[in-house]
Amino acid sequence: MKLDRILIKDLRIPGIIGINPEERVNEQEILINAVLWADTSPAAVTDDIDDAVNYRTVTKALIAHIRGGKPMLVERLVQELVDICFDMEPRIKRVEMTVEKPGALRYARSVGINITRERPQVN
Repeated sequence: MKLDRILIKDLRIPGIIGINPEERVNEQEILINAVLWADTSPAAVTDDIDDAVNYRTVTKALIAHIRGGKPMLVERLVQELVDICFDMEPRIKRVEMTVEKPGALRYARSVGINITRERPQVN
C-alpha cells in the first residue's frame, strides 16, 4: 500500500518545557511540524470525513497535550506527540514529528528534535 503525507506545518503553541528554573514557570513558544503517513485514497473516492484522517482532531489533541503537560525535555515531548497521533487515528501508519524551541539558543533561530516512528505492529 502506498502511503500519502498529511502535513501539519508551523503549529505554534505556548507551553512549559525545559530544565532551567525560568523555563519551569514561564511559557515559551513550542513549534511543531508533523508529517502523518496514511492512505488517503478511500476519502478521495468517497469524499466522506469518516474515511479520512481527521487532522483537526489530531491537532487539537496535540495542542491540549502541550498546554497541559510540562515535560523537562524536548525528547520526551516529541515522543509523546507521536504516540498521540497513533492513539488518535488508526489510519496513521508513520509519523515524522519535529518539536522546536525558537530562541532557545543564542544566535540560533531555533533548536529542536525530529523523529520518525512507525506504528507498532500488533500480533
